[in-house]
Amino acid sequence: MILFFLTSGLFLGWSLGANDASHVFGSAVGSRMVSFRKAAIIASIFVILGAVFQGSGAAHTLGKLGGINALGGSFTLALAAAITIYIMTKFSLPVSSTQAIVGAIIGWNLFTGNPTDSSTLSKIVLTWVIGPVLGAIFAVLLYIIIRRIKKASNIHLIRFESYIRTGLIIVGAFASYSLGANNIANVMGVFAPAFNLQDLHLGLFTLSSNQQLFLLGSLAIAVGILTYSRKVMETVGSNIVELTAEAALVVVLAESLVLFIFSSTGLSELFVKMGLPPIPLAPVSSSQVVVGCVIGIGIYKGARNINFKLLGQIALGWLTTPLMSGLLAFFSLFFMKNIFNIDVGHKITEGSQTISSTLVEADANMSAIIKYLLLGIVIAGTLLIIYYYLLSRKRTRELRQSEEKFWKNMK
Repeated sequence: MILFFLTSGLFLGWSLGANDASHVFGSAVGSRMVSFRKAAIIASIFVILGAVFQGSGAAHTLGKLGGINALGGSFTLALAAAITIYIMTKFSLPVSSTQAIVGAIIGWNLFTGNPTDSSTLSKIVLTWVIGPVLGAIFAVLLYIIIRRIKKASNIHLIRFESYIRTGLIIVGAFASYSLGANNIANVMGVFAPAFNLQDLHLGLFTLSSNQQLFLLGSLAIAVGILTYSRKVMETVGSNIVELTAEAALVVVLAESLVLFIFSSTGLSELFVKMGLPPIPLAPVSSSQVVVGCVIGIGIYKGARNINFKLLGQIALGWLTTPLMSGLLAFFSLFFMKNIFNIDVGHKITEGSQTISSTLVEADANMSAIIKYLLLGIVIAGTLLIIYYYLLSRKRTRELRQSEEKFWKNMK
């Protein structure tokens, strides 16, 4: 039963991978500098690392928006958000998983009669505005710097593009890590209060209960990237504005910096020590940030080649997502409670028990499942690496034989 309730969160993770997570390599794939397969594999690996080792900051903020106090409620909210994202993805619109889950949480608050924390909501909505603006500013500044370096170094065009391709892979990996750290809260944040799993000891490090949930969610994100992200990658990477090689690198780097900033607890604490306001650690819409970056480059280059019609469609998706997700969550909660008689949560009053008795206590069996899942992933990953290595060698050998045969026939 526990695993069944988690399926909606895994579906949401898959939807995020198919939509939001693809944006870290969208510009690189759209500019044809990196192949989709290579981008998807790199993004999958680093999104898992970021989610497991740095996903707690944004998840904590999202948890303040609404205290989901029943596992059935967590399941329903994740399902409503996932369905919303899936529908938008079918129309090739880069929507926000952050907006989807926020809309679903507000729907739960309305259904159960709980107030929505206006301070937390304001903080999250503020990041929706700041993220794209900051991304555009970073993109323009980085673009100017790279252009000047290119001009000053007087490097050959072929070698420069080779460096750009390598840079796209490096910053893409960093962006994927930042995305996992920032957006895993959207996938598993509503489940975190419902689980209190035993710590999982893996020798060099130990995974807490939340980290185990984040691991499962990030695996679902990785599957979404590998199986269903190509269409949105092409929409963001090439249809909004045509990108040069250096512009593609700038977009990825600018986005990764924005995502990292809004998920870094250490950086926020440093700001406080310096007497500055803390950085709001909230899930940021990667789709909004990457579109902001692309628009920033487009405006700097004259705004003549920006596809404003597509931008209008994307903006419509941003407005529709939280509303659609909230309404879907509200009616789904009614259906789950009255038709299936599932506890989806209750109003939290002062002095009442915040967490429902239906929530899951420490479960050694669940932790054991995750441990064996990790072992299976390591084995499967090793076999996959060996397979791609052998396949690459085979293709190289066949190409060399083909070239030798060509030159032999020319003689």
